[in-house]
Amino acid sequence: MPPLHLTLSTDRTPDETSRPDPAKRLHGDPIHTTWLHEDRAPLYAGVWHSTPGAWRVQYDEWEYFHVLEGHGTLTDAEGATTPLTPGSRHIIRPGFAGIFEVTEPLTKDFVILT
Repeated sequence: MPPLHLTLSTDRTPDETSRPDPAKRLHGDPIHTTWLHEDRAPLYAGVWHSTPGAWRVQYDEWEYFHVLEGHGTLTDAEGATTPLTPGSRHIIRPGFAGIFEVTEPLTKDFVILT
């Protein structure tokens, strides 16, 4: 049985390192690093880090995230921009489409429900 309490941290080897699909990338060459702490569909949770850049996103899942450090913006399809700053907390619902931009290396805790 998995532990009933988890501490989210980055003090181990990342589970995944990736980049946005080149067809979705708008500028920069962001590198995404993920430390998964819960990986049991339909629930995923962990810590995510990105270097600067911007890319198009389309969400089919729910995501809650809390920005720990860094800065960026989330811009929806209508052009409304939400700042991503340390301490800010966000929920993205299925169907969200827009642009995720990281202007300073950004780290967030996240919980995704597919």
